[in-house]
Amino acid sequence: MLRILDYKMKEIISKWLHIAVGCFVTAGGLVILKHSHIVTGGTAGLSLSLSPQLQVSFHYLFLLLNLPFLIFSYFYMGKSFTFKTIGAIALLSSLSAINDILPAFTIPPLIGAIVGGLFIGAGITALFRNGASLGGATILAIYLHKKHGVNPGITNFAFDFLVVLTSLSVFSLKSGLYSALSIAVTSAFLSIYKRRKTGAEKDKQEVLSGAANTI
Repeated sequence: MLRILDYKMKEIISKWLHIAVGCFVTAGGLVILKHSHIVTGGTAGLSLSLSPQLQVSFHYLFLLLNLPFLIFSYFYMGKSFTFKTIGAIALLSSLSAINDILPAFTIPPLIGAIVGGLFIGAGITALFRNGASLGGATILAIYLHKKHGVNPGITNFAFDFLVVLTSLSVFSLKSGLYSALSIAVTSAFLSIYKRRKTGAEKDKQEVLSGAANTI
């Protein structure tokens, strides 16, 4: 019994460590995009775009936009996933605040779009693998993937592309194009994760089937 409890505790700690690493990598990607003057996707980017238009503080708008997704997550994805997601959002918000103490610097938009997109894709993938997300469309992406087999990269790209279109009323067209490139890189990373996971599941089924045939 003690061994089982010890194993479960180690598993929980391992998952949260991986979630923390995922948030740290994602925060790095967001910092890169910010210093490249590229629009951020997701509910964060949508909040930044709508905040000046609606004259509502970013933090309040960010919470309001995430709230429906979190309620959906609670009923359709379970308590564990929802609480992990809330924890990941809080941790990412705290890590993103590190940017305030960094010295001013600028990253070329093309490099920022690619590197920032890769960082965010890697961070979100780490969260997916450990039963968490960063709220917003990533919750919907995981739900559609699990229930209907929809590629999470496609769902992520569709939502973020709409965010970029919305942001064009605030940011320049050039910034919007680099943002589109960034979300394409992130979505491609998520698509690769989906294919690898599907391949691993098929391999597992083949091994189980082969074992059953030998019995």
